Amino acid sequence: MKIGFDNEKYLTMQSEHIRDRISKFDNKLYLEFGGKLFDDYHASRVLPGFEPDSKLRMLMQLSDQAEIVIVISAADIDKNKMRGDLGITYDEDVLRLIDAFTERGLYVGSVCITRYAGQESAILFKNRLAKLGIKVYFHYSIPGYPSNIPLIVSDEGYGKNEYIETSRPLVVITAPGPGSGKMATCLSQLYHEYKRGVAAGYAKFETFPIWNIPLKHPVNLAYEAATADLNDVNMIDPFHLEAYGETTVNYNRDVEIFPVLQAMFEKIMGDCPYKSPTDMGVNMAGNCIVDDDVCCEASRQEIIRRYYKSCGALLTGTGTEEEVRKIELLLKQAHASLEDRKVVSASLQKEQETGGPAAALELPDGRIIYGKTSDLLGASSALILNTLKELAGIDHKHHVISPEAIHPIQELKTKYLGSRNPRLHTDETLIALSVSAASNPEARLALEQLHTLKGCQAHTSVMLSSVDIWEFRKLGIELTCEPKFEKEKKYH
Repeated sequence: MKIGFDNEKYLTMQSEHIRDRISKFDNKLYLEFGGKLFDDYHASRVLPGFEPDSKLRMLMQLSDQAEIVIVISAADIDKNKMRGDLGITYDEDVLRLIDAFTERGLYVGSVCITRYAGQESAILFKNRLAKLGIKVYFHYSIPGYPSNIPLIVSDEGYGKNEYIETSRPLVVITAPGPGSGKMATCLSQLYHEYKRGVAAGYAKFETFPIWNIPLKHPVNLAYEAATADLNDVNMIDPFHLEAYGETTVNYNRDVEIFPVLQAMFEKIMGDCPYKSPTDMGVNMAGNCIVDDDVCCEASRQEIIRRYYKSCGALLTGTGTEEEVRKIELLLKQAHASLEDRKVVSASLQKEQETGGPAAALELPDGRIIYGKTSDLLGASSALILNTLKELAGIDHKHHVISPEAIHPIQELKTKYLGSRNPRLHTDETLIALSVSAASNPEARLALEQLHTLKGCQAHTSVMLSSVDIWEFRKLGIELTCEPKFEKEKKYH
């Protein structure tokens, strides 16, 4: 993989910049952390060289100063909101995050449940956390938020929220997902700190959009594609332009809310420390792009992948026509087309040749590997096996899993487990391969190539089952699917 981003430079610059921001306040900074903190795969795709856990590693350099507060909305607990990338609820993800941070030596001080309005599910979650020895605080909904500033910044507004006890100079406010109430939690804490005579500060850490690259740079356009369902729009920061005569990029929600934030800061602190939304940020990612062409191409590929994802969501009823149309426009702005993704035309051509669902994968050196549907394997399973054989230098005529070993699995699926599809899914295929590896040296050699699949591009000519999609994700393969079902039926 070509590298376009200097990750080590980023870790150094980012941690130094945050230390500098802490020093500008009364040795107390509330840092709102947007996006994924230790599994930012979007950033690693559009900025090749960026490690998915870079933000976590950066925080680890500040571990002696940092304390983490995890925020979750009571409304999200009540409706069992899910993290789509992990398939778990937000409340379960809070526990996952606590474990992940603690294992890496970071201190999780507490959990804050926001927008609490007496929900029983929130009380049950608080009791569950309390039994685990985790401190929990409640923050409440405020009528007229965020426009009714006199009420919000008063003892009847932020003053009603429980003050979160913290002990370190840097308080990182993070959450399982967007809309959890991170910013409101930061501002509520500022209100309480100033009431206690502590001149604390606030800053915002969002990786995207990158403020110091052009508005229509493919990296920033890829962020719009990633948030098309939220209807986020990148825009020039008018406040920064007016204050400094400098063109910077922010997104619509931060720009729209900034006058309200200014008024809140003035009411809490007596003066607003920032002249623009860009001023609030501490993101150094734009300074660490070392090959712009590589990042541009990676971002165009990401927009294409987002397009196929939105088309699939529209087909299954979880997406909208507007989302698809928005990403189509972003494709044009990024000067990208679906033909730029080689595996798309390759899989469709293989489908025409074989008369059944097909799949294609591109290796880092440009080789294209194919998979077709057979009586024994689905196209995605065949694709994985063929790729592993290619990487291991095994003749494609050799069986690394004997047909005799597959037949009992098919019988188990159809005769005893009630499946109508006898073909092996990718997870079943890999289990069969691992069993074969015990006695077949070629199967062992093929199995040892699994780690090299990470970052490869793949496309299937039909929508895959959730089982196969998850398996591709676990292998680190960047998968897209043609937005059509293999069979015309109502339930899939």
